[in-house]
Parts: sequence; structure tokens; C-alpha cells
Amino acid sequence: MACVKLCLRCRSLLSCSIVIRTRQHTQIHFSTIPTRSPPKNITAFSFHSSYFSRNQIHNNSNFCNKHFETEAAQKAEAPPKAQIVGFDINQVQISSALPFDLDAVTEYSPLDEISDDEAASLTVPMSLPPSSTSLSVYVDRSETLSKLVQLGVNLWKLEQRRNVGSMMLRLDFQTDVSPRLLFLKQIGVDESRFGHIITLNPFFLTEDLSNLEARVNYLQSKQFKMEVVASMVTKAPHLLNFSLKRLDNRLGFYQQQLGLSAANTRNILSRLPRLLCSSLEPVKENLKVCEIELGFKKNEIQHIILAVPKVLMANKRKLTQTFDFLHNTMKLPHHQIVKFPQVLNTKYLRLKERHLFLQYLGRAQYDPAQPNYISLDRLVSVPDEAFCSDLAAATPDDFTLFLKTL
Repeated sequence: MACVKLCLRCRSLLSCSIVIRTRQHTQIHFSTIPTRSPPKNITAFSFHSSYFSRNQIHNNSNFCNKHFETEAAQKAEAPPKAQIVGFDINQVQISSALPFDLDAVTEYSPLDEISDDEAASLTVPMSLPPSSTSLSVYVDRSETLSKLVQLGVNLWKLEQRRNVGSMMLRLDFQTDVSPRLLFLKQIGVDESRFGHIITLNPFFLTEDLSNLEARVNYLQSKQFKMEVVASMVTKAPHLLNFSLKRLDNRLGFYQQQLGLSAANTRNILSRLPRLLCSSLEPVKENLKVCEIELGFKKNEIQHIILAVPKVLMANKRKLTQTFDFLHNTMKLPHHQIVKFPQVLNTKYLRLKERHLFLQYLGRAQYDPAQPNYISLDRLVSVPDEAFCSDLAAATPDDFTLFLKTL
């Protein structure tokens, strides 16, 4: 019996001394707390989440309940030093210096693996719309597009071309656009034409600067002056995309096919630089049409092309229709057409209406050796008012009434 009392006394000394208050002001204080690795020199401290877990609280409550039962059985023999009151652990209000929620959900770490469903539910904010049918959506968010608009680039024309819109969005203005605009300025292109050039040929923005400089230097080596090169680039911006070999082949083709000198070839190409960029097949076909179908001699063809280079790029049907009206209806010989080759480049309807009106008035006289001669040049070039007053000796109203009878 003495041993039992001694054990109970030792247990009471080693156990915690707990004071239970009401639920509204309940606090727990321990004089000595047995833990796995307790801090040194701790005599009394508040219950804190850094030292206890939920399992530890549950074990301590079981220990205390067993102790209460033992103390109740031995109350008369060995009363405890501290007054112990039974309590329910679920009704204890724990005071802590820091907020602590044992049931809080732990946030995911960036290195944690997630399921496919969770990955599909994730949303990533995007600075630009993922897709659009118009470049105008991106203008406010893209520095490149906003500055190109200020230069006068027509975005609505670019977005109609395949893959050009996505290419423009990938360009950086400082590294891709600005150096090439500076190149255009250095060769003499007017700044007001930058927007026109980019609208017609946006792909030159992706060309290497060394290649652009090499092409300009090649044209200069062929005796094209720098101001002529600037004019050619403005009229035919695709010229900047051609390799040196392709440019050299085009120059050789025109000089050989037309049989012209180098100076005359440069004269034609500088006035119509699109000849260097367009397909060569229509040019070959028109040369054959002029020689075989229309019956012009080779020297006459050279004279026509030197005066009107657009004949090389004219529509074959339009060219033959105009010549047929001039030669068979107006009865003009070849040499007279060669003398005024611009009539081959005029509008067929204008030529037909004016000739029929002059014929109706009895003034259709195109032979310079006859009186009341009418020049073919003035016939197709002057406006309607001058044509009526100077050539037809009639009023514009008379010409309008006549047109209604056609």
C-alpha cells in the first residue's frame, strides 16, 4: 500500500497542473510538459501550435482522464496537490498569440504535379488576343503596329494577304523595322512614302540589311543613279526582295530581247521598274503579238516601247482590240501609229466614242496632209471640254446627247 501511495505521489508531481475556467475564459497552463524534445528552462508557457499537434492534445487528454480516475479512487488516501476538474477537450477554448487553423488547406507548390483535369482548368492571362481576323484589334497593344499606322501603312490591305498579319505581329519596331526605315532614308526615299512601300512589300522588313545594301550597290554599278534607284524602289518596292542573280538576269533579258543599248534599257526600267519585278511571260507574248499579229517591224517596236513602256505589260486582248480599231476602222497606217504610240495605251471606249462623234460631224480627218487635220495625240489626251470645243467644234451637251444614241 505504501508503494502505491508513493507511485501516485510521484505521478501527481510529474503530471501537468491544469486550471479549468468557464468556456468563455478557459485557458490551460502547464507547469511541466513532457515532450519529445522540449526547450530548456521552460517553467510555464501558453499552449502554442509550434509545440503541440492535434495528436499530442488527444494523448494528453487520455492521460489526464486516466489520472482523474486514479485520483478519484485514491482521494481519501492521497489527495492531489492541484485541484483537478473534469472537462471535455472539445469545449476547451485555446488562446494563442497567433491565429492557427488546423483544418486549413495547404496551397500547392509550383513543383507539385497536378492532374490533367486541373491543368485543363487553369487559365493564363494573355497580353494579346489569341486570334483575330483583323489587325486593328492589336494596334493598341502592339508598338510595331501602332507606329506603322502612324507612318501611313494600310493594315487592312496587309491582313488580306496570307501569313502577313502574323508576321507583322512578330516584328519588333526597334530591331526589325527602324533599321530598314533608316536604310530607305539613306538611299533617298522620301519619308512620306514609307507607308506606301511597306503596304506594297511588307516582306522587305524581314530582309537582311546586308542583302538590301548589296542590291542597291548592284544597281549603282549598272550606272543607275542613286535618285533613280530611290524612285525605282518607291514605284516597285518588291525590287528589294530580288537576289543579285535575278536582277542581273532581268537586265540582260530586256537588253537582249529589245535589242536596245544599255542607256535605253536603263531609261525604260527606270521609268517602269515593275518590269524587273513582274513575270517575263506577258512581256514575251506582247513582243510576239506586236511583231506577228499587229505587223510592226522590229525598229518600230523599239520606238513604241521607248515611248510607251507600258505596252510590254498591257493586256493582250486590249492591245489587239485597240490596234484593230485604229488600223481597220480609223484607217490609220502603221507608221502613223508608231508616230503616236500613246494611242495604244489609251482607253478603248474613249477612243471609240470620240472617233464616232467626229465621224458623225464629218471631222474625222487624221491625215496631216489634209485640211482640218486632228492629231492623234490630242484626240486621246485632252479632256472632254477641250475635245468638244477645239476638235469637234461642238458643245459638251451635244457630245452627251450623241453618246446616248450609241
